[in-house]
Amino acid sequence: MRTEERHRLIGELLRSREEVTVDELMAECGASGATIRRDLDVLAIHGVLRRVHGGAKSLVLRGENPGYGQRELEEQDVKVRIAAGVAGLLQDREHVWLDSGTTATGIARHLRQRELTLMPMSLPALNALTAEGQAGHRPALLVPGGSLIPGELCFRGPLAEANIRSLRFDTAVVTPCAVNLKDGLLAHDLDDAAVKRAGLESAGRVIAACAGSKWNAAAVALVAALEAVDVIVTDRVFSPQELTQLGKHSVKVVNV
Repeated sequence: MRTEERHRLIGELLRSREEVTVDELMAECGASGATIRRDLDVLAIHGVLRRVHGGAKSLVLRGENPGYGQRELEEQDVKVRIAAGVAGLLQDREHVWLDSGTTATGIARHLRQRELTLMPMSLPALNALTAEGQAGHRPALLVPGGSLIPGELCFRGPLAEANIRSLRFDTAVVTPCAVNLKDGLLAHDLDDAAVKRAGLESAGRVIAACAGSKWNAAAVALVAALEAVDVIVTDRVFSPQELTQLGKHSVKVVNV
């Protein structure tokens, strides 16, 4: 089993269990104790788990929002498809506001050779956009400022919101924490919701990029109703009834 596969499996196990031991992971992954301990050390550094003697404990308790490191391991194939779908909707020389989170970082990777002007809302997305090793076009980057949230490394606060609202974007790419047909787009906290709202309210077009797992998920802070969204890029297969409701909101669906 490759390193990436082991990390993903460990993350999945700790989604449903409070603790796993090195011996259990050796059996699950078919790897040596030394290899598993190295894996746990790396995942602990990235905020996926907490190391304890003989194993690891989950950081995802009582349905709380998992950390960036945990989410980065999940639904990687889906996020790649969503990123490609969003990239295909953007035209060269557009001014684009890009939300934070692991899906947004994946989108940034698809845009790093595009002729765009981008305001990414996290350091991981900025790093993806400025990665070395590829020739060709590079997006012009606008940095929002504000407070940097530990772990997530995303920009928040009144300064970030003011800088977003001082500009006008052709497109805002929003990555909601949850979506449902009744409430629309949701976030896990008020500060995140405020930044997302500033982005979509400053743009002529709004693209919501969200995996099927985000639909009807739990989140507490309202970002915007579905009327604010122009396009949803998702892997979710909607029922005819759901498509009818989305059509009433004039929302176009791009399935990936």
